[in-house]
Amino acid sequence: MKKKLCSLLLAALLAMAVLSGCTDGTGESSENNFSAVVGIQQDIDSLDPHLATAAGTKEILFNIFEGLVKSDENGNLIDAVAESHTVSQDGLVYTFTLRDNVKFHNGNAVTAEDVKYSLERVSGLLDGTPLVSALSTIKSVDILDEKTVQVTVESPNTELIYSFTAAIIPSGSGEEEGTSPVGTGPFSFVSYTPQEGIVLKKNPDYWQEGLPYLDQVTFRIVGSAETALMELQSGAIDIYPYLTDSQAQTLKEGNTHQVVASPSNVVQALFLNNAVAPLDNVLVRQAILYAIDKEEINEYVGGGTGSLIGSAMLPSLADNYVDLNSVYGTKANVEKAKELLAEAGYADGFDLVIDIPSNYEFHMQTGEVIVEQLKAVGINASINPVEWDTWLSDIYNGRNYTATISGITCDQTPGYLLNRFQTQSSKNFINYSNAEYDEVYLKAQAEQDMEKKAGYYKQLQQILADDAATAFLQVPGNMTAISNRLEGYKFYPIYVQDMSTVSVKK
Repeated sequence: MKKKLCSLLLAALLAMAVLSGCTDGTGESSENNFSAVVGIQQDIDSLDPHLATAAGTKEILFNIFEGLVKSDENGNLIDAVAESHTVSQDGLVYTFTLRDNVKFHNGNAVTAEDVKYSLERVSGLLDGTPLVSALSTIKSVDILDEKTVQVTVESPNTELIYSFTAAIIPSGSGEEEGTSPVGTGPFSFVSYTPQEGIVLKKNPDYWQEGLPYLDQVTFRIVGSAETALMELQSGAIDIYPYLTDSQAQTLKEGNTHQVVASPSNVVQALFLNNAVAPLDNVLVRQAILYAIDKEEINEYVGGGTGSLIGSAMLPSLADNYVDLNSVYGTKANVEKAKELLAEAGYADGFDLVIDIPSNYEFHMQTGEVIVEQLKAVGINASINPVEWDTWLSDIYNGRNYTATISGITCDQTPGYLLNRFQTQSSKNFINYSNAEYDEVYLKAQAEQDMEKKAGYYKQLQQILADDAATAFLQVPGNMTAISNRLEGYKFYPIYVQDMSTVSVKK
């Protein structure tokens, strides 16, 4: 019955699309065949690359901005604005040699002054406010000559080089980047319309010869899962990287798009606010973890493509990952959950509101499953759908919530996710506080021996699990729809949409 109703709704939506007039599949007129439209789920929180917070924003800005280094599709760091770099033996001095012929979108060549300005801005040396917390360790940025910049840091950190992906922008342009962003990437900024999307155009002066292929890329905000599916099938969207299993199965029945599954770098969780009753009680949090059936969630929402996890680490970071699924199990333990609730004084359960960003169908469907699982142990859970802007301001930044379902992204450094659970971290939106955790994290950052560092990271994961800090669910498989008229799309182990290699099939 559910599938029949969905089919009828889809047919009606498609009919409306036909009546209103469809495009040639590019989202543009048929005269411009070398463009593409990418569907996105949320609005942009800032066009300034140093102020952008949301992963959904950063995946777009990847096309506009570049750092001294950047990630490739294999997760390796490659030199970008820099042609090469070295790190001193003691790990305190980074020396970058700038690449020849790198130009900003305004036509000006990138200089050592631009690099100095950009690094001083993100590190806080410019005005005392660090914009990239990891780079606050920078003590000085010195220009050795017109092609060489030397960065001195306070203490060695084997993972710091990954933070030099921070965007290089023109010297003095910080106030302008939020409205007229200028970078060195394969595409330049054309226009941005709130709640609609952003348009980029080909950078003809891009330093990587031959790239990009497309003349124009539009990132279009899609308001709902139904709209996304409709626009995919009508050809209004070429690429959409957030399919649920039900959407993927529907698209596979047609022949307009290929559906490709790939690993993601997103940790999905039922995040629990440790500072709000009754979730400030570790027994209650543990009861919730025992009540959740992660296998059912993975199968129902993701078609079994996700990797189940028990703490905040990607399994792909194998040397640093420890499998903690056995701590609470991957299937629900209803009796154990009820026992813990009774011990905590909630034998009759309690009401729990779960705020979920409504634009993420994957999280909404996850919430539907969790609500039923929690009811089985006496917790009366309900879903409160919220707009993305509200989620970002009130929940993530304001921490005004009890529970929420969302995803947090990770780069290729194992400390990236674990950093956010330090007591004083600005990203610690679950209000987790554990003195032992804070101490071990600092030890991990100071440790230069990779095997010992990995040991500290595994200890941190165990602490989070023992405290039931939050209900970590899975690293979802990323199912992406790609128009059959396109080729060259690359999958990354980080959250980006690299449109530089995408082209129209001949």
